[in-house]
Amino acid sequence: MNVREQDLEQRAAQHAALGDVARLAIVDLLAASDASPSELRAALGVAAPLLAHHLRVLEQAGLVARRRSDGDGRRSYLHLEPSAAPHGSAAPQRPVSRVLFVCTGNSSRSPLAAGVWAEVSDVRSESGGTRPAKAIAPGALAVAARHGLDLGHHVPRSFRGLVADGDLVVTVCDRAHEAIDDGDALHWSLPNPSRLGTPEAYEDTYAELRSRATALAERLAA
Repeated sequence: MNVREQDLEQRAAQHAALGDVARLAIVDLLAASDASPSELRAALGVAAPLLAHHLRVLEQAGLVARRRSDGDGRRSYLHLEPSAAPHGSAAPQRPVSRVLFVCTGNSSRSPLAAGVWAEVSDVRSESGGTRPAKAIAPGALAVAARHGLDLGHHVPRSFRGLVADGDLVVTVCDRAHEAIDDGDALHWSLPNPSRLGTPEAYEDTYAELRSRATALAERLAA
């Protein structure tokens, strides 16, 4: 089988996987926010075995992947692969005056997210943490500088004093998501680049934030 035939077979499998109302609903939910299987069950009102079947079909078609939680290791979070993103419709159902990005320490992922957001959207942004660190991570400063983001004056702070009416809260780490009881918040399950501390880890984080922020900005604009 040549490359062209393999591509056609994969695309056919993906279209077949999407030919089901429940699986399309899963893709719509994941287009807005990463979610654990239990969160998907609650949103869709389906039994665990049936949800497991639908997720297995979507994963085998390369449309959905899962990542073990950085916080509660018993959990996993599902996210859309790029090939599934165009199929999802996930415009927020309320006006958004500001996007508030939240991670645990407010020292790398959330300030980077706010910096990236400022480049892709006219909607204002802020960032905060559930347990603010003493200072921003050197690796975050370095990757920001490589991409022209100025985070040099950022001081980690608590998100709780920042939340206001009209905010769209986006958690960008699993620990923050699991600590915040907010059904309206979106979640992006990003690994902590500080664990590896390498330039490559921070570059991967920046690239994923840029991709997700661009997609969300397009949905808000629409």
